[in-house]
Amino acid sequence: MTQFLPARSHADLGRDFFDPVAPADFPKTILRHRDQRWAERLGLADLSEEQWLAHFGRFEPLPGSLPEPLALRYHGHQFRSYNPELGDGRGFLFAQCIDPSDGRLLDFGTKGSGKTPWSRGGDGRLTLKGGVREVLATEMLEALGVYTSKSFALVETGEQLWRGDEPSPTRSAVLTRLSHSHIRIGTFQRLAYLEDTQNLEKLVDYAIAHYYPELAGAEDRPAAFLEAVVGNVARLGAQWISAGFVHGVLNTDNINITGESFDYGPWRFLPHYDPDFTAAYFDETGLYSFGRQPDTLAWNLTRLAECLVPLSSVEKLEPALNSIWPVFRDELPRQILRRLGLVPRDTESDGAFVTALFGFLSASRAPYEQFFFDWRGGAASAERAAQSPSAAHYAGEAFRPVADGLEAYAPVADLNLSHPYFARKAPRTMLIDEVEAIWAPIAESDDWGLFHQALAEIAEMREAYGVRL
Repeated sequence: MTQFLPARSHADLGRDFFDPVAPADFPKTILRHRDQRWAERLGLADLSEEQWLAHFGRFEPLPGSLPEPLALRYHGHQFRSYNPELGDGRGFLFAQCIDPSDGRLLDFGTKGSGKTPWSRGGDGRLTLKGGVREVLATEMLEALGVYTSKSFALVETGEQLWRGDEPSPTRSAVLTRLSHSHIRIGTFQRLAYLEDTQNLEKLVDYAIAHYYPELAGAEDRPAAFLEAVVGNVARLGAQWISAGFVHGVLNTDNINITGESFDYGPWRFLPHYDPDFTAAYFDETGLYSFGRQPDTLAWNLTRLAECLVPLSSVEKLEPALNSIWPVFRDELPRQILRRLGLVPRDTESDGAFVTALFGFLSASRAPYEQFFFDWRGGAASAERAAQSPSAAHYAGEAFRPVADGLEAYAPVADLNLSHPYFARKAPRTMLIDEVEAIWAPIAESDDWGLFHQALAEIAEMREAYGVRL
């Protein structure tokens, strides 16, 4: 059996980086979701339901980890307006541990765990619907191969919340998120804003020691660190595009230094390819639309580079920052071909194929996820695609450049087309109307059947695509 390996390294940064806080005292704790796969990996699988609720509903410390929760301090640009009043306003870093499988540091962070010094007049709570949506987002993204945080636990907390963007009163919950880091671009921005060069250097050293140890001997550590973060964030952007995902709120405090997608509010998946598709109703200019996500990530990374100038130089940081576009150009075809289960050929051919593919998806408005499901393995799935609900989209001359491209690629060795998931007519999707349909019976009659059915189908999809922990 795996043994839980506690850690508390974030506390070593010191009080300039966080505020010790107490969790809210909730009237109820009802377990609604636990990630048993990750619990097994981390040595927590044998926790009883009562023990689980004690740690992830009432936040009693995990043995050997942080003795009290830490509300992290950070600033950030929100829709490109700088806000120096941010910080963990309804969450905290609850615990840390070491992953026994790869030795990496992991954080248990919360959402909806109560007020902190950074709540700015808010109630520090999370709606149950928001928690359900985050579970669905993380499970779906993981199955699609996106590097994402995990929804480790969702606990209903028995309070009535008032929110302007959904029928009120509504039910409350607290979410525990498992992630490799909760250090954000905004964490660096706060220190730069305060002109705290000493702690800025301390943060870079901490980040390298715990997340990028291969950079320990780099000649210019801040520039090497920036280049590593840029590469991981660029890869994440390509993964979002390949998954047809729109995060919705790409503020600098929502981009962490490991390039891990996290903190899901008004997210959406594309019905069909549309660069202008937005997730948030309040994103009136489409700043964070599907097609603008790579540019937004580049803008956010530029803010990180600016923070590091006092520790390095513009001349050394600029090449690291500019590496985002070569990485993204290489990663996008790689991620698209990964989703299709095809072996990459060469940079020029792969780029031309992806250009043709997006041209077809744009002109045809074929369902986005259906296309990747239908053509898993390329020509090996031609018979399946001919029986698809989208078959008419593949019959015309407009599809010919894509068809020729698909025939030119060899399938990966572990294609797994014999898996029962690929016998379906349509893939498991998570469009907004499906999310609302899952929530409706929970809200009306506390019926969680569709929620559990969706998670079971996503698990089947994850297995079919061979996604590992």
